[in-house]
Amino acid sequence: MKRIAIIPARGGSKRIPRKNIIDFCGKPIISYPIQAAIESNIFDYVMVSTDDEEIAEISKQYGASVPFYRSSELSSDSTMIYPVLNDVILNLEKRGEFFDQLCCIFPCAPFVTSEKLRIGMDLMSDPEVECVFPVIRFSFPPQRGLVKDGDFIKMAIPENYNVRSQDLEPIYHDAGQFYWLKTSALKNSENNSLKKSKPIIISELEAQDIDTLEDLKMAELKFRVLFNK
Repeated sequence: MKRIAIIPARGGSKRIPRKNIIDFCGKPIISYPIQAAIESNIFDYVMVSTDDEEIAEISKQYGASVPFYRSSELSSDSTMIYPVLNDVILNLEKRGEFFDQLCCIFPCAPFVTSEKLRIGMDLMSDPEVECVFPVIRFSFPPQRGLVKDGDFIKMAIPENYNVRSQDLEPIYHDAGQFYWLKTSALKNSENNSLKKSKPIIISELEAQDIDTLEDLKMAELKFRVLFNK
């Protein structure tokens, strides 16, 4: 069983310029997922997919490989992740390198740990599973959410008005940290839909979307609390 960690990190970022290598608690943010992947000791290959020379050099400094650069066609704001992963796998196979499983780890995910990556690998041992990724329970049930109605506000689902929050089924959202995938499932999936997925349930303290500078500050606060930095 051969496994590869792929960290997709393009150079362009409009909301936070150079976000994939921005300083995070004293190190480039991309260094954290790279080091988690290497320290997990479960990958035959840890690589970064990028179109950017500076990102490539920093990635190499922290131990990742950058065997080739990503094309400009796959580096735009609108590019989805699955075409990028497919392109990486295709290029590696042309070089005679084949992998049974891959783990796509996002570059702005400093909360990823080697332990979580190993948990994901263990869940992938189930032959029925195609994908494993971390999820977080919504702190407030979306079933009792509100929507605007002109100048007023109303229940999005009125029939839940008299339903207690604790009686509603928990709903989760993607933590945006990593995806374990079987390479065969990636190639054969229709519309990039992998139906047989298993979750790793984590807490809100263990993740943070980083889309603004305020998000970045919140992520650093969480990180210092979680890891006693």
